[in-house]
Amino acid sequence: MKLTALIPAALHRAVLPLAHKVRHRWRGLTKQPLAGCSVIITDFNGNLLLLRHSYGPQGWALPGGGLSKSEDASEAALREVHEELGLKLSSVSLIGTIDEVMSGAPHTAYLFTAVCDDHPQPDKREVLEARFFPLHSLPEPLNDRTRTRLEFWRAQKGAGSVDAG
Repeated sequence: MKLTALIPAALHRAVLPLAHKVRHRWRGLTKQPLAGCSVIITDFNGNLLLLRHSYGPQGWALPGGGLSKSEDASEAALREVHEELGLKLSSVSLIGTIDEVMSGAPHTAYLFTAVCDDHPQPDKREVLEARFFPLHSLPEPLNDRTRTRLEFWRAQKGAGSVDAG
């Protein structure tokens, strides 16, 4: 069990925005390279799973998060999806990496795909809401990183650009 599970959800949600700001500033000062993952999850009908966080940039996002030291990127993707959404994916497929700057530090994002027809159960701590959307009718606002990752995914598939809204 994670230590954060001992903190009441409402208190955890209240503290997360401050913790996010502190972490953002710390990364900007240290410039330490970071790695994270995002998972593009579709259901059997091709609908896309998006979520809304309780902290950080507003808008709809993909599931994912940071890699722990020496953690394999695919293991991190499976862990993050389970922690945030209660979904146990059988596997994820790596489609590529994106080198970017996050919080002023170099960041490598591992981008995965997966298929899941289970209903997400947001943890109500980090994730307030999660649901599947048809690709032709994605919600707004999509955050910028999500839009970039979906463009990358579509380019890999040869499917064109993301038209949200």
